Amino acid sequence: MLFFSFFKTLVDHEITVELKNEICIRGTLKSVDQFLNMKLDNAGVVEDVRWPHLVSTKDLFIRGSVVRYVHLPSSAVDTQLLEDATRREAEAAKNKAK
Repeated sequence: MLFFSFFKTLVDHEITVELKNEICIRGTLKSVDQFLNMKLDNAGVVEDVRWPHLVSTKDLFIRGSVVRYVHLPSSAVDTQLLEDATRREAEAAKNKAK
């Protein structure tokens, strides 16, 4: 659940999504759900020479099951907040196992 909350903070930021079929798409994240399904606006394929049939696509829905990586701008990542949340989640899992 931590990662879903994290991705919700990236709404309206530009991200690059690498799909399992090696297509990379850059766009503005408009929505994301717990399954990592994403809606991107102003989307464009990164390698338009390799994937010319995708050049005209501007608004996309990406199913979470086809996502390999999500590349984030470093300015959008609050590492301290992420580390704190990870520690809390690990502590909660440890306490639950007892």
